[in-house]
Amino acid sequence: MGAAKGENVCASPSPEISKEVDPSHASETLRIVNAMGAATPIPANCNARGFYDAFLRSFIKVDHIQRGRISCTVVAKPPICNRYGTLHGGSVGSLVEILSNACARTVVAKDKELFLGEISISYLSATPANEEVLANASVVKTGRNLTVVAVEFKLKKAGNLLYITHSTFYNMPVASL
Repeated sequence: MGAAKGENVCASPSPEISKEVDPSHASETLRIVNAMGAATPIPANCNARGFYDAFLRSFIKVDHIQRGRISCTVVAKPPICNRYGTLHGGSVGSLVEILSNACARTVVAKDKELFLGEISISYLSATPANEEVLANASVVKTGRNLTVVAVEFKLKKAGNLLYITHSTFYNMPVASL
C-alpha cells in the first residue's frame, strides 16, 4: 500500500499489513498515525544520548527536598504537550520516572543500583498547556530489596488532582567486576 504523492509516510514506509485486515482500515490507521506525527523526522541535535532526560528535566523546578520526599513545580510547556494542547501522557510517564527515581535516591544508599520494575499512572484530568503543576513525591515503602514511591500531580492554581502514580524500584547491590 503506497502513499499518495506528497502524503506523509509512516515512520515505517512500507509496513507489513496482515491479509486479515481490511485495506481501508489499515489505510485509516496509517493516516491517524501519520497525523499524530509519526513521520516527523527527529532533528539531528536531538538524536543524542541523554538528550531526552536533560530536555524533560528542564521543565522541572525542585521546590523542596527532604528524606523520602520531594516537591517540584512542573510547567506544561508546549514542547511536552500533545496536539490537543494538554500535557502528553508520555511526558507524564517520563516525569514520574525522573521524580520517583530522585525521591527513592533520598533513602536508598549510593552503593545500591535502582532498577525500575513498575510504574502505574492514573490519569484523572488533563493539564492544559502553560499551566504550573505541583508534583509531590514520597517514599511509601523502603526495604532491603524494594522501594515504592508515590507521586501526586495537582494544578498549582486550583489544586485539582491530575495524576496519581506509584513506582516500584528494586534495590540491587552494584556488581563488583
